[in-house]
Amino acid sequence: MELLGALLLLWFSLHQVRAREAPPQLLLQNEEEAPLGESPPFGSLWPLPRSLSISPARLQLAPKRFQIVHGPGSSAGSNCSLLQDAFRRYYEYIFGYTKWKNQDEKPLCEPELFTLQVIITSVDSECDKYPSISSDEAYQLHVAQPAAVLKAGKVWGALRGLETFSQLVYEDDYGSFFINESEIIDYPRFAHRGILLDTSRHFLPLKTILINLDAMAFNKFNVLHWHIVDDQSFPYQSVTFPELSAQGAYSYHHVYNPVDVRLVIEYARSRGIRVIPEFDTPGHTKSWGKGQKDVLTPCYNGEHPTGTYGPVNPIEDTTYAFMAKLFSEISYVFPDDYIHLGGDEVDFSCWRSNPNVTEFMKKQGMWFSYAKLESYYIEKILDMVTSGKKKSIVWQEVFDDGVKLQPDTIVEVWKPTLYKEELWRVTKEGYQAILAAPWYLDLIGYGQDWMKYYSVEPLEFLGWKLKKDLVLGGEACLWGEFVDATNLTPRLWPRASAIGERLWSNKNVTDIGDAYRRLTEHRCRMLRRGIAAQPLFVGFCRYEARGL
Repeated sequence: MELLGALLLLWFSLHQVRAREAPPQLLLQNEEEAPLGESPPFGSLWPLPRSLSISPARLQLAPKRFQIVHGPGSSAGSNCSLLQDAFRRYYEYIFGYTKWKNQDEKPLCEPELFTLQVIITSVDSECDKYPSISSDEAYQLHVAQPAAVLKAGKVWGALRGLETFSQLVYEDDYGSFFINESEIIDYPRFAHRGILLDTSRHFLPLKTILINLDAMAFNKFNVLHWHIVDDQSFPYQSVTFPELSAQGAYSYHHVYNPVDVRLVIEYARSRGIRVIPEFDTPGHTKSWGKGQKDVLTPCYNGEHPTGTYGPVNPIEDTTYAFMAKLFSEISYVFPDDYIHLGGDEVDFSCWRSNPNVTEFMKKQGMWFSYAKLESYYIEKILDMVTSGKKKSIVWQEVFDDGVKLQPDTIVEVWKPTLYKEELWRVTKEGYQAILAAPWYLDLIGYGQDWMKYYSVEPLEFLGWKLKKDLVLGGEACLWGEFVDATNLTPRLWPRASAIGERLWSNKNVTDIGDAYRRLTEHRCRMLRRGIAAQPLFVGFCRYEARGL
């Protein structure tokens, strides 16, 4: 009986192990549809270009002879440091990870590709400018012997084309590099393709932010939505109000000084990525009150203050004088045309408890409508930002509560319930929109949830084409309650990659099986480039990641 009991215990243990290892049925189905050994029909390009033709004819690249150069007639010459830096980066991405040495000493047995010529066709290459919502990211790539040609109207399209070219190059088992003859015409479907990083709930070191800017470029994202401050901490070091971070950050080690902020902005610019800061008010501002006296509303219990504080105090002139100076600085520090003003999740209970707020509302004829009080505050902030020659982005509550918005204000839709109906309401009123609701990557579950993100169609809501054209794109949001530098990158990638293709590629690029094969290869490519992207499913990468 003891032997039988031991055997049963062993069987039960093995059964439990197998049960834990068995993926959900959806994964099994897709694994059968997308076996790891089968090559994708379009190589491992990610996101898939709008139009491409790849020939079976292949060309060989010799690392010591191959060059990326400015092509004849390009408006961007050798003085374009942005492109020169990109040429060096992409040469390293293409050839820098091989384990094989002295490849050029071997005789070439196939036709050779000697150069990639990059030609900027517009008079103004925008090499010395910052990307914007209207930046031209289109490019054409022609790969044939003896020189490949990459043409783009602006430098931003050239950056996207360099990424595509680098993805076309592959290495065989003997250390030789090849690329197939190709014709590609490409441009993004949506102008705004963003990643939200939260640096308040957990401080993110500069290295982590920069690594993820690299990963964004690999996936053709073009906006870093920097949710830089919140209730938990105020890591932005203001020159005008240094006490905000001195008192509101976790410590003096956990701040972004002006040099740090400039580094992030310039690093992003060199990769064609905009940096949009978010300074969320009037809620989510507890950390502000530690370094700025009287900016928050005192909460009351009856006639007596409780010693606690709520949202920004909307009834004091000193509040608006402070905000005007702070947003003037922010407008100067961050070159993008837009500032995200937040406006979400405002708790009215503290305002409701404060007798001074109640008296103010009576005089203003608001009659206990705290949504009107919120509108009063936000409209003043919107006017400040407009006077500073900037435009605003707000969370959807600001629109829902009837705030009088500037015509060029962008509404970001984040609530998962009935987000399609919200897009319809926002665009019906003529406002531009950004979709974030189905792409909250901080919400995790077991399995391949990238498929869920990949299957979202941003324009699947009622409305005429003219209204749907007001949807500028979307964002993958990674909030920081349970995320810091130890787990941010693998949690973000390659899950965000699925959103990247949805926002870049044709609407009809929806084949999950093909996407699985290409994304598996793309994830391995990110590993080789130093991005600690988590696996999609079981399998392996051909080459080990460097430094991981």
